[in-house]
Amino acid sequence: MSSTNNAADSKAKHNLFRQASCPDTPPDILMELIKSEDKQVRGAVALNKNTPYKAIEQLLNDKDSYVLSCLRMRASTNKPFYVKANKVVGNKLILRDACLEDAAFILELRTDKNKSKYLSYVSPDIEKQENWLKKYNTDSSQIYFIIQDKNDVIGTVRLYDQRDNSFCWGSWIIQEGSPSSYAIESAMIVYNYAFLLGFLNAHFEVRKGNKSVWKFHERFGAVRTGETEEDYLYKISNSSIKKSLKNYSRFLPNDIKVF
Repeated sequence: MSSTNNAADSKAKHNLFRQASCPDTPPDILMELIKSEDKQVRGAVALNKNTPYKAIEQLLNDKDSYVLSCLRMRASTNKPFYVKANKVVGNKLILRDACLEDAAFILELRTDKNKSKYLSYVSPDIEKQENWLKKYNTDSSQIYFIIQDKNDVIGTVRLYDQRDNSFCWGSWIIQEGSPSSYAIESAMIVYNYAFLLGFLNAHFEVRKGNKSVWKFHERFGAVRTGETEEDYLYKISNSSIKKSLKNYSRFLPNDIKVF
């Protein structure tokens, strides 16, 4: 009887794996398969090129290293796209998805006299900020993170303007008085998460007067590619990002964890 049960279990697992791997499996079935207790089935869903966005979003929260390795493999062979994780955990910092309750904090940061001089104008109207966050909640073209440490929220950062396998990041604000290491770690979390999503390179612009920030990017390996009246334009290659992630690894000694 035991051998019969084992054979039946093996056949059932094989059928689930075949469904998870098949590009013709309907999206609703793939959504069910990510609930499987078998990590190989979940990994197969992660590698399936037709797995829907919502399934990938949930698989990013998978606790199994095998499933996450499958997502990384998928990212290397498929066109990247933005996925909003609930939170991305680093060493001392957490980047979590912005929500409506963050409106007052975001507005406080973006209207700060010292910080806002290098940012685009934002109305001080809290209702407008809340409306923006409501629209953001259904916007798949960007990711807006709140940066926090173990005690409190301390900043923001945004990923947007996808250009093939290159992502843009900005709206990078960290409160005055925060440890200097927070800038490095938050940047490393951004790059590591972008790699997980399949992005290879990055581009961004920095106000010319914001010398400390564009100097930071240049030390990290970014190359200036042009300028406008107000901004310097930058790109950073995959090899330069990887080199700096290695050089600054003491600030993020372990892999990020996605929840």
